[in-house]
Amino acid sequence: MQEVADIVFLQIEEQEELKKFIKQVVTTCFYEEKIEDSHFYLNIILTTPEQIHQLNKQFRKVDKETDVLSFPMFEKEEIEKIKEKTMVTPIAEVLGDLVISVQRVKEQAKEYGHSFERELAYMVVHGFYHIMGYDHIEEKDKVEMRKKEEKVLTQLKQTR
Repeated sequence: MQEVADIVFLQIEEQEELKKFIKQVVTTCFYEEKIEDSHFYLNIILTTPEQIHQLNKQFRKVDKETDVLSFPMFEKEEIEKIKEKTMVTPIAEVLGDLVISVQRVKEQAKEYGHSFERELAYMVVHGFYHIMGYDHIEEKDKVEMRKKEEKVLTQLKQTR
């Protein structure tokens, strides 16, 4: 199987164990969504609160820090066609970009009373499903997205 994620550390120290863990999370997401053979990969940028604040302001016009940003490259319908094999991606294509504030993940893990790994896994899974076209604006969509997230986190043994 090809690489599922390209992981970049922006203004923070690179950590091989984080790379390995994140790739495991993404691989599980890909298998769950049956896109493991689709030639997709994710760009994942791990960064500082200041950097994610700047990106949030620049791209979303929201002048505050956040925990994760998702930038999808395809519409949900296009991903469905790829999954159904009615649209072919012969070369590796970026499914989307995820930007995660590692400091924010640490803070939230402490706040919610669970491990850093569990919170990081949740951020990756949550961002992945946004890239796949899911959201949590409407309650019915939120329920569907949360169900998918919990299924992946359970498989990873990263439950609350």
